[in-house]
Amino acid sequence: MGERQTIADSKRAFHQAFPHVIAPLYRRLADELLVELHLLSHQSSFKTTPLFSVGLCTVFETFSQGYRPEDHITGLFDALCSSNGYNATTFRKESKQCIDAAKSESIDGMESHLAKQKLGEGSHYSRLMAIGVFRLFEEAKGDAEQPDETELRKRCKEVSTTLNFPAERVEKDLSLFAANSERMSAAVELVQETIAAERRKKERRQAEQAQRSES
Repeated sequence: MGERQTIADSKRAFHQAFPHVIAPLYRRLADELLVELHLLSHQSSFKTTPLFSVGLCTVFETFSQGYRPEDHITGLFDALCSSNGYNATTFRKESKQCIDAAKSESIDGMESHLAKQKLGEGSHYSRLMAIGVFRLFEEAKGDAEQPDETELRKRCKEVSTTLNFPAERVEKDLSLFAANSERMSAAVELVQETIAAERRKKERRQAEQAQRSES
């Protein structure tokens, strides 16, 4: 990817790599991630990190829930990454390794576990890094089967100093992610309910037509 790569170039490369129609509910996800990755690829002080990989994969998984056809999901993520010069396989691999490692940690032990992921001085922070930290806290073992999200966001803010992240940005980014996740889940549920209702109507009409044909 050269310096002259424009957002139009990235979008063109994306559509060439993923020549499929994207449902309106997911089009915004694709557009926003495409632009975000494009901007980061041109940020000289930005370098991908394992926490970034976890965050990117988490955001994509969260906002592609319910996507159909399901077998297009992998290709969609691959295209979003490749069109901006990134390798989706690397992100998936790093994310899985981090998540697997976090599962053997306790909530209280996460700060020391994450310390090695400290962002270098002068390096560019991305919201996806904070989301990656939150995901790892979710995966860590705790006394509660379902750790309170507010408490986990608080933990993420507290560990920001260790990671050299801007604490206030982390808090804002995680709150926004939580709110958007809830809205997406509600939207997906509504779409699924609408599809199910239409299917039931169709089945009733077919049953009624069959009865009329028999009588």
